[in-house]
Formats: sequence, C-alpha cells, structure tokens
Amino acid sequence: MTDNSKNTDIVRHETDKPVPKRNLHTILIWGIVIVFGLCAFISIRSRGNKATFHDNLYVKDVNTITRIYMANKLDQQVLLVKHPEQEGDSLWMVNDQFPASEPMMNLLLETLQDMRIRQMVNKKAIDNVLKQLATKSVKVEIYQTRYRINWFSGRIRLGKHEKLTHTYYIGNESKDLLGSFAFEKGSKAPFIVHIPSLRGFITPRFVCDASLWRSHRIVDWPVMQIESVQLDIPSMPEESFAIVRNGEGFRFEKINPPSIVSGFDTLRVAQLLSSFVNLNFDEYVDVVPHTTTDTSFSSGPRTILTITDTTGARREIQTFIKYTNPDDMEAIRDTTMYEVFDLNRLYAVIDSRDTVLIQYYNFDNILQPASYFLGQSKTIMAR
Repeated sequence: MTDNSKNTDIVRHETDKPVPKRNLHTILIWGIVIVFGLCAFISIRSRGNKATFHDNLYVKDVNTITRIYMANKLDQQVLLVKHPEQEGDSLWMVNDQFPASEPMMNLLLETLQDMRIRQMVNKKAIDNVLKQLATKSVKVEIYQTRYRINWFSGRIRLGKHEKLTHTYYIGNESKDLLGSFAFEKGSKAPFIVHIPSLRGFITPRFVCDASLWRSHRIVDWPVMQIESVQLDIPSMPEESFAIVRNGEGFRFEKINPPSIVSGFDTLRVAQLLSSFVNLNFDEYVDVVPHTTTDTSFSSGPRTILTITDTTGARREIQTFIKYTNPDDMEAIRDTTMYEVFDLNRLYAVIDSRDTVLIQYYNFDNILQPASYFLGQSKTIMAR
C-alpha cells in the first residue's frame, strides 16, 4: 500500500470519529441559555413597552407583598411582616413581635391595590409640595416576592427572592379632601393620589404608631378547642369555679372548697364557652392617664380568668374596676355606689403584659360567679 493511501485512510478515519458527549452537552446548555435569554429579553421588552408610570404606581397583586415598612418625621416607625406559615390571629406580625390587626391590614392592602394617580401636581406648586413632603410625610416601603426568571405568564418561575418594589412618600390631603399629595421614588414630580370610589383621602391609612397596628384579639377558640375555663374571684373565693373538659362534654367544679358540682345550668355554661370565639378588647391603655390606672389597680384584680385550649395554650385575663372619676376613691368612701364605676367598660391585664379596656357587653356571659351557673338569679358581680 502506498503512503498516499495510508494518509487517505487516516483522514477518513479521523473525520468519522463521533463528537464527544461532553461537547454535545456544552452545545445543548448554551443553546438553552440563548433561547431562554431571548425569551427573557422579549418578555421584558414587551412589559416595558406596555407599562406606564400610572400602571406601576399601585400594587397589582398584594398577595405577593412580604413586608411593609413605614416611618414618619416624628421618629415613629413600624414593620409589618407576613408569615404565611403562621396560625392564629393574623398572617401579619407587627415588628416581628405581635399579631397585626386583620381589619387594619386588609384596609392597607386594599389601599395599595386601589389607589391611583388623580393628577400630577401643577408645575408652579411642585417645589412647595416637595418641601411639605420633606417635612411632613410617611415613607412607605413595599417589599414583594419576585422571580429572576418569570416567563410565560408565570408558568416558569426560577430564582425566588424578596425585592423592594415601591417607595412612596404619602403627605397631607389636598384642598378638596379627596386626595393626598404623594411622591414615588424614581418619579419626576409629585402627584395627587386617590381611590376613585372613596369620598375622602388615604393619608390616615398609613399609620406609623406600632401599637395601633396590633391585633385586639384576645382568643378565637371554638368550644371544641377549649380544655378548661377557670374564674377566680378573690373577694368571693366561694364563688370561684372551673369548667373542665370531660370527654365530649364538660364538668363544673367549685374551687373553694374543691368539689365537682352536678346539676349546673348547661345553657349558661354553653353561652360562656361559646363566648371565646372572636373575643376582642377595645383598646390599649396607653391613652389613659396614669392617675386613673393607678387608682383602679391599687385594690388588686376583681377577677382572674384563665382559658386553656386542648394544645396547652393559655391566656390569663385579670380584670379591674374602671372608675368614672379617679378622685372618687378619695372623695367617696362608700365605693359600692354604682355611680362611681364606669358601667360600660373595665380594665384588663392580658398575660401580665398588656393593659387594655374591655366591654362588659362582651364579657357579660363570662364574668359571673359560680352561683349564676348553678341556676340561681343572675348577678353582675363585676359591676
């Protein structure tokens, strides 16, 4: 065989070699990256062409909001954080410590979703409005769940993360009281924002006082979730009692001296147990003068209510008489006179932590002595 034929065989043999699999994988990966990159570019380009500043102002999907931070010029600030895995009063927490008020959270989320730009501020007034916003406004930061890859209307989502999507400055109301001055970071000028269906302005909905965002829920336990209810009455220990789960039903126990009582009024006991569904207080006592609270608490609790659920969770509510006028304690020695007491509300300390105001109306079936549940005449012992 000649040298030329050998060279020809070598060339033919080398060209017939298969492409290594590693090279095929590399080509395939680069092909996928290029295709996905083109899709992302087209998607971003199309969204950018369609979206306008007015469209981007409000939050289209409030369900993707993960946290809301608000601060004002009085050094008040609040952080509202969503905890989807949380069970209980609310999905939202105030400063990662307390459950948030559901009604207030719902109103805030509705506001972020429904607010629209009514008009841009007149050019001549821009400087004045910006000065007002710089000295008196609420800074609102909105964080949302985002995906680095979000294609085909959400069918393909990769790279989940939290992102700051909006920073608003919400100012005072407009002269007609139908809008609020506002500015969004990244915009060129301030504007007046409103909710088209609202006859009013949205400024009061952006509150920075953390205590006002806290839930007023005491308990929300259906009867099937309750393990026991105990009411201690220090001034009448013989009237203290406990209602304890006994299989599918409950038994009634006197505490002093300990004894199990039969023949209790099942209807009244059922009314008491059903009172712990969505049981709320009125307000925190931060707004009440200290002289009033000091006077009320000086004589100790009138009742101590302890509720335990089937999981072992426990709430304790100590109640205290609220005086109509704190000076009456000194002026009138006979404090049994009903005129001395507030006939609508009383103080309560929940879990030895929060001092609040509660209504007799909501606790009327609860703060009753043992004799009431034994079929005797009704006695409003707490008044």
